[in-house]
Amino acid sequence: METLDMRGKPCPIPVVNAKNALAEQGTQGVALIVDNFVAVQNLEKMAKGSGLGFSYVEDSESQYTVTIVKDASRLPDEIEAKAEAPVTATGGRGGRGPVVLVTSDSMGRGSEELGRLLIKGFIFSLTQLDQLPEAVIFLNGGARLTTEGAATVNDLKTLLGQGVEIYTCGTCANYYKLTDALAVGSITDMMNITNKLANASSVIAV
Repeated sequence: METLDMRGKPCPIPVVNAKNALAEQGTQGVALIVDNFVAVQNLEKMAKGSGLGFSYVEDSESQYTVTIVKDASRLPDEIEAKAEAPVTATGGRGGRGPVVLVTSDSMGRGSEELGRLLIKGFIFSLTQLDQLPEAVIFLNGGARLTTEGAATVNDLKTLLGQGVEIYTCGTCANYYKLTDALAVGSITDMMNITNKLANASSVIAV
């Protein structure tokens, strides 16, 4: 069984790497070493939501070993996982995905440093959805996330390559003097943004 060292890896990387490892042909299970209990809970939700066997051991105060297997009878402690309804992106399979509206270069209120980490994790998570967004639109301070040097550019390029439209508000880019630094997607105007939002199957605003 493959063991992945996920210590120091922010959400949702442990879950994504677990899914990728389990998707490999011939793989029956994966063990992951994580350094926080939130990661354990996220992995448990993923495993049970996919009908997989799940167990974990607390190695120390700040280290856990999580085991996820395709056959629950092979768990070390013989805990059998209960299957739950799989979680999919808004709207389920088929049809159009949501339009995502990003209005800041950080996420949530409180620590700006934490907010920037959260928005990076959010953009990465969009690349892992079963149903990708129709478009991601960046307004106001969010315009910084599409420019050269932003930690989100590579994930946005992945989305663009998968057919997701990436737009940055032209007025916002001009205001922050970012037009020449655009690294992914295209500049757009408020009329196009309004039309995209008005005709979207659903809107996620962050």
